[in-house]
Amino acid sequence: MSSTASLSGAGPSDQGPIALTSRAPQVPADRLVAELVPPPRFDSVRFDTYLPDPNQPSQTEAVRVLDAFAAGLGGGAAADGAGRRRWFRREPKAAAAAGPRGVYLDGGYGVGKTHLLASLWHATQAPPERKAFGTFVELTNLVGALGFQQTVQTLSGHRLLCIDEFELDDPGDTVLVSSLLARLVEAGVALAATSNTLPGKLGEGRFAAADFLREIQGLSAHFRPLRIDGEDYRHRGLPQAPDPYEDETVKRVAHSVAGASLDDFPGLLGHLSKVHPSRYGAMCDGVRAVCLTGVEPVPDQSTALRLVVLADRLYDREVPVVASGRPFDALFSEEMLRGGYRKKYFRAISRLTALARDSRRLVEG
Repeated sequence: MSSTASLSGAGPSDQGPIALTSRAPQVPADRLVAELVPPPRFDSVRFDTYLPDPNQPSQTEAVRVLDAFAAGLGGGAAADGAGRRRWFRREPKAAAAAGPRGVYLDGGYGVGKTHLLASLWHATQAPPERKAFGTFVELTNLVGALGFQQTVQTLSGHRLLCIDEFELDDPGDTVLVSSLLARLVEAGVALAATSNTLPGKLGEGRFAAADFLREIQGLSAHFRPLRIDGEDYRHRGLPQAPDPYEDETVKRVAHSVAGASLDDFPGLLGHLSKVHPSRYGAMCDGVRAVCLTGVEPVPDQSTALRLVVLADRLYDREVPVVASGRPFDALFSEEMLRGGYRKKYFRAISRLTALARDSRRLVEG
């Protein structure tokens, strides 16, 4: 990595737990570009490490389709005697006219979409600087840091752009990403994305749905939708997440684990409003466990969406979470869980529950 974020208030571990609320990282643009790779949790995933549910044939089919996708880009399994279909050639104008330039993995949370997307990135035979992997939020943050034209120039030389958790939260982002992907398709870049919603349905249940649908109709034409059915693997045959601990237990873990952070949950939520979501990953640099006291339902939707981003960054980095207060399935109100962002909130609950389960070894160790 060519540069690192500067952190304020990140003391050494022998001075006690880290306070996330004391960290205000400044992230240079070149770090945002260098970090467009699969997160640490997905460093070693491959197509053959994905374990399809035998009761869900769409999962096996997804592996087959994506392996063919990788082969067409210069990766995946060797072509058979009949020759594997080469979907994406580096002939921008002709390819753009021929049809969709990407695949869109649609399915509920926890069916392995990110695993498959990262496996595609690894299987594509191109140097890391010619393929990019990032969340939708990271992509929009990159545009904010570099500017639209510079982002187009930076990504146009890529063979593949993978976008995880494709979300369109406001009309401005809709137009921005639609325009960016159109330019990249013209440049010959292949696209792959995951989301919990089909491209043509992303605007449903949210404000300005007509605007969303109008923009998304053109955007969805760039993708071949690929449905992946199944239940959340994070809870498939696994024990329930541990109940919240007492404050004393959380503090004990925070003081006994090197690199642990310790924060009051309401205070952390307030701090997130002062740090741009693009910096949440840097805010977690060097953190080995997150300890939270006083977990309670989030007060409003803006706060909830910021918490979703933090949960994603912690999950990417496999940082266990030890918490007291309310259980994670009580974070979001019933109204939030019925609204347009419900799939984001369910994903956050799923991921935080997995990280809470991971923390059991720290409490019992």
